[in-house]
Amino acid sequence: MSGGRLKRLIGFQDEVRLAFSWDYSDDLESAKTMESAFGQDLPFGVEHWDLNSRNRCLQEIREELALCDKLIIIGAGVEQQELSDIDFTNAAVIAADGSVGAMEDFKALTCVVSDLDGGEHIDFAALENQRFIIHAHGDNISKWQEVVKKWSGYSNPPSLILSHQINENLDGMINFGGFTDGDRAVCFALWAGVEEEKIKLVGFSTQKVGVWSGTTNPEKKIKKLSWMKKILSFLDLQSQIKD
Repeated sequence: MSGGRLKRLIGFQDEVRLAFSWDYSDDLESAKTMESAFGQDLPFGVEHWDLNSRNRCLQEIREELALCDKLIIIGAGVEQQELSDIDFTNAAVIAADGSVGAMEDFKALTCVVSDLDGGEHIDFAALENQRFIIHAHGDNISKWQEVVKKWSGYSNPPSLILSHQINENLDGMINFGGFTDGDRAVCFALWAGVEEEKIKLVGFSTQKVGVWSGTTNPEKKIKKLSWMKKILSFLDLQSQIKD
């Protein structure tokens, strides 16, 4: 992804904060808290959550994405029948948050992109040792701490990558651009070098709150989805959104 394109995708985050009257300081606090918590030699007591292990996880994901013939990104509006109709041969899959619960198995799953409000669906994927890109924002500081502490107690905690939505550079965390888990998954894929023509969106809608969404205010969620559409339109992927 070009530097100018990434700069624009990050710029959307400032516009979203303004639209929802959210304070930048809250995003900053959540991101800095995550940076500090995972900056330890043994974050939450988990050896493979240190910086070197997270970098290896990121490299593994990038290699998988480079080898796939197509990348299927699953949004919260997906229906299980849609997935059963897809040919996953030589495909990689990125699931947005709770949409991972729609998958019958994780054979093609490369990672889950999540701000950690996907409940039991992401917990099950974590129990199955799937890889996660976990996101810090101003409204989830207590949630990500709660979930990460829970996962640290699993017998084989999932591998992690950390993301944020602030303008500063942070050690061991990356801002891929984007806003919702769904469009952030797309931003990550493009950042990782996936070509646009390889990307297939499934379960992306602007008119309904997906069954796999976390607990949310429906009216606010629809407003959030309108921003998802703006971001995906900038990326020329709007034709794959269900209106």
